[in-house]
Amino acid sequence: MNLQTNIPLKPQTHHQIDYSSKLMLLGSCFSENIGGKFEYFKFQSEVNPFGILFHPLAIENLITRSINQDFYTEDELIYHNEIWSCFDAHSRLNSVLKDDLLSKLNEQIKLMHQQINASTHIIITLGTAWVYRYIATDKIVANCHKIPQKQFLKELLSVEDVVASLESIIALVRRVNPKVNFIFTISPVRHLKDGFVENNRSKAHLLSAIHQVVEPRKQLFYFPSYEIMMDELRDYRFYNKDMIHPNDLAIDYIWETFKTVWLSEDAIETSQKVASIQAKKAHRPFNPNSERHQKFLANLQLEIEAIKKEFPHIKFD
Repeated sequence: MNLQTNIPLKPQTHHQIDYSSKLMLLGSCFSENIGGKFEYFKFQSEVNPFGILFHPLAIENLITRSINQDFYTEDELIYHNEIWSCFDAHSRLNSVLKDDLLSKLNEQIKLMHQQINASTHIIITLGTAWVYRYIATDKIVANCHKIPQKQFLKELLSVEDVVASLESIIALVRRVNPKVNFIFTISPVRHLKDGFVENNRSKAHLLSAIHQVVEPRKQLFYFPSYEIMMDELRDYRFYNKDMIHPNDLAIDYIWETFKTVWLSEDAIETSQKVASIQAKKAHRPFNPNSERHQKFLANLQLEIEAIKKEFPHIKFD
């Protein structure tokens, strides 16, 4: 008896990801989940320099600023509850010191500028089409930073709005990096604070917009993270206790599917070697000074050196 429906997916025949690829992942917290996998397996990747970004306008804004190296100034920072923050960035960049936040923001501008120019693949995961407009400036923000909601207007981006934003992102990046591959996906995280119906409307707008933009002949691709969660993993046992975020098992499942589609055979083989080294490094011996463990460490070092000889960028802490 088959108790699961499987989405038929084939490996990409061109533009696959390998250990020479340079990746940038932007978007919702699901970007961080998959980005964590790339980091664990020692791919050359950068994940959300400005923190989690939920909607396309936030991503477009930071890509624009980074390409143009439009650095932040003091008047773009806000002070609330004794913390300095920026409406364009996630709270993980917040600081009790204004100058510290300004420095971090502008360092990330530089980092993202470099990454956009160097990336072979940019993976964008959209979480929601709902946005908040700060009334005082009439500007859509990336993060409200727990400022009272009465200071914002909540809006749903239309399909046309999302399409225009994605097309702008593609054009901006292609202007400085013509050969980059874009992989778009929808976060399976359920934004239930917006409401059940509202979450589905939002996801529908994102899906419709992305599929108007995707064109494999133009190196614009879609990976069905959302559909895998909704259809293949149609069970609450694949969610965390909050019933909103996919749990580790679901993330592992989606990653394994992504691997079969996007990673080259050589990259999968290398990732298995890296995983073996990572597991051995995590091993905690009963007797660290034993001859057996010292031999284990010596052999492990030989494995690490063999990997680093082939891929000098790989570093094991």
